[in-house]
Amino acid sequence: MFTVYAIKSIEHKFIYVGMTGNLHERLKQHNLKYVISTKRFAPFTLIYSEECADGIIAREKEKYSKSSTGKKFLYSLIDKLPEKEESTLSLLAFL
Repeated sequence: MFTVYAIKSIEHKFIYVGMTGNLHERLKQHNLKYVISTKRFAPFTLIYSEECADGIIAREKEKYSKSSTGKKFLYSLIDKLPEKEESTLSLLAFL
């Protein structure tokens, strides 16, 4: 089982999209600045996740989420989140 996910930097206008076999551990790595491509934008909050049965489907969904249409969808999710909920989600990523 793979998870496609999108995280948003709390302090910068930056969204990262990825896929993983262990979402909880991967979010922890992002927030502890272990991931080179995201460490300067930490901390993060989870804005989207979707489980996929296999890696091929997950890679297709990840690729779509990185497209301009996919990014527009992700930014629309951010606009719908209340400020308080964003900070709660970021705390959950550390657990």
